[in-house]
Amino acid sequence: MADRPQANLFSLGSLINHPDRIMYEKKIKEYLERHGFGTFRPKAVLFDMDGVLYDSMPNHAYSWHKSMTALGITMPPEDAYKYEGMRGVETIKLMARRQWGRELTDEEAQRMYGEKSRVYSECPTAKIMDGVLDLQRKMKADGMKIVVVTGSGQRSLLDKLVRDFDGLVSPNLIVSSFDVSRGKPDPEPYLKGMAKAGVEPWEAIVVENAPLGVRAGVAAGIFTIAVNTGPLPDSMLTDEGAAVVFSRMADFRDSWETIKANFR
Repeated sequence: MADRPQANLFSLGSLINHPDRIMYEKKIKEYLERHGFGTFRPKAVLFDMDGVLYDSMPNHAYSWHKSMTALGITMPPEDAYKYEGMRGVETIKLMARRQWGRELTDEEAQRMYGEKSRVYSECPTAKIMDGVLDLQRKMKADGMKIVVVTGSGQRSLLDKLVRDFDGLVSPNLIVSSFDVSRGKPDPEPYLKGMAKAGVEPWEAIVVENAPLGVRAGVAAGIFTIAVNTGPLPDSMLTDEGAAVVFSRMADFRDSWETIKANFR
């Protein structure tokens, strides 16, 4: 890792209209001091995909529940949100370990994940999350690199991502399950994302909606923002280390200028 920049602490008190700005500034300062970073100069924003770029989690929750039930694994729809961000095969191996008491082979888990993918393919097309295209256009205009870091292993979804976010997301700045050996909550996906973007932790922002994804971003040393687009309480995101929690992507979009004003 490159030498850490010299101390140049900044205030992010106006980042959002937070009810306790003093507490928020203290939290940001603690983030910088915890990692020994003296400055925060983002050059890249690393987005999760499902539940962040697409309103796709209801489809995933349904397909996980239906496919796993058919295969003999109990997985309520809400569990999809708890384990979101993990590679699909890792989620299946975890469920089998807990419920069947044995380790699945990679081939077994992949076959089961194929059934989940088949059920998902029959779901209605997920819409792009409201506000995210405008947000990314602003970021792009400000010179930010847009990186997508997803646990997805469905090539059709990754191809669709590039088409839907034409001019914003490029294939060479996507980290998927094909790129990592350990999915979220391990920091490897976000470390790979930074490497692809050519940035250090203090030069990046993570945007997540899932507890395990937040944990991965924080473990990678990156300033992590959560957008709670699902049914989980905000506390599940803040407990994992999310510095900010927005309730909608549009709120994040509307706060971008305030965020950007505090980069230097």
